[in-house]
Amino acid sequence: MNKQVYDSELLLSNISEIIDNRNDKETRYNELNIKINTQSARFGIHLAIFVEPYLRFIIEGKKTVESRFSINRIAPYKKIFPGDLILLKKSSGPIVGFIFVKDVWFYQLNPSTWSDIKKNFESAIHAQDPQFWESRKHATYATLIKLGKFNPITPINFQKRDRRGWIVLKSKEKYKDLSDFI
Repeated sequence: MNKQVYDSELLLSNISEIIDNRNDKETRYNELNIKINTQSARFGIHLAIFVEPYLRFIIEGKKTVESRFSINRIAPYKKIFPGDLILLKKSSGPIVGFIFVKDVWFYQLNPSTWSDIKKNFESAIHAQDPQFWESRKHATYATLIKLGKFNPITPINFQKRDRRGWIVLKSKEKYKDLSDFI
C-alpha cells in the first residue's frame, strides 16, 4: 500500500499516476493517462465510500448498479454523468480501485418510482435483503449508477474527516465524456 496520505487536492493532481498504477494492466488506460489533466478534463471525478459487503460485490462483479438514496438533494444526485470516473474507497480504509460510469438514472421518490426501482434494479443493486429497503424508506431522492468494469489499483490512503459517503472531486464539463474508454 502507498504510505502517502492524500487529500482531495493531492488526489486530483496525481490522478493520472494513480490510474496508471493500477494492478490490472490489461485495460486500455494508457491513452486515458495522457488525457487526464484535472485542469482540462471534461469528465467528472468522484470519490465514493463503500461499506462491506457492497464494495466486495462491486469488485466481484455481482453488483452492477450503485444506488444512493437521500432525503435532500446531495451528491451524487444530478452531479454524476455517463463517462465520469468513480474512485472506490473502503469505509475507514483506502481507495482500492476505480470504475467508469456507463449510465445514470435520477429519481424523485414516490410509490410509483419506488416500485420501478425495485422491479428493474433490485438484482443489479444486489439488494435482496429486506433491511436494505427498510433503511431507505424515508428517502426522497435516488441516484442509480450503472457501473463499468472494476479496475483495482495499489491501495491509497485518503484523508477524509467528514461523514459524507460521496464527494465530487471535479465536476464534469458538459461537452465531452470518456465513453470510448468504458
